[in-house]
Amino acid sequence: MNKSLMTNLSATAVLVAGFFSPMYGSQLQTMGAFALSGALTNWLAVYMLFERVPLLYGSGVIPRGFEEFRDAIKSLIMRQFFTTENVERFLQQEEQDLFAWFKPEKMIESMDVDKLFQKLVDTVMESSFGSMLGMFGGADALDSLREPFIEKVKASLYEMVESERFKESLMESVNNTRLADDLVQRVEVIVEQRLQELTPPMVKQIVQDIIREHLGWLVVWGGVFGGLIGLLVSFF
Repeated sequence: MNKSLMTNLSATAVLVAGFFSPMYGSQLQTMGAFALSGALTNWLAVYMLFERVPLLYGSGVIPRGFEEFRDAIKSLIMRQFFTTENVERFLQQEEQDLFAWFKPEKMIESMDVDKLFQKLVDTVMESSFGSMLGMFGGADALDSLREPFIEKVKASLYEMVESERFKESLMESVNNTRLADDLVQRVEVIVEQRLQELTPPMVKQIVQDIIREHLGWLVVWGGVFGGLIGLLVSFF
């Protein structure tokens, strides 16, 4: 169910009903107008996160900030996933089969993905869009997306480390060097090459898949609170 569409249609229905209702018509009109205003404003705010809108400065903040997002992913992987200490410890335990001891689950679960989410929030709040979002709670309005974001990022990392291309590259690095420092450098090159393939639309799609469904609640609550404010105003 499209929360944004249903909220806007419901607000419109209340507004239209106010013109035909024999009782409380003015109240319904005011409620509908305020609810539709709140829902449409929040819908536009969510839309502007992902798309550039002509004449609206600050729109399209996610695609425009894709380089910072890409750099944050690389930093997360290299500083917490493939540190020299971790690689040395794993190489010491290797006997015959590299993937007999290679357990990405524990490393991924130990990552501080929260910092990546905070980087995304900071990018949004530092943009011109941040002032608009401030009307709806600022950075706190995005806090409910933290857990879904972390789960999606970890799922993406699982897919990456389980891919055949990643395993083949990792095996080649270990067989050629057998030294932790060389392995870290090789993996960094692999990660950098893969991240360089990311484009603004790809980054937008990644973030969109993670948080857009949950941002739909901003539209719902914008309509609800707008309607309540309209109801109060109608009595004055």
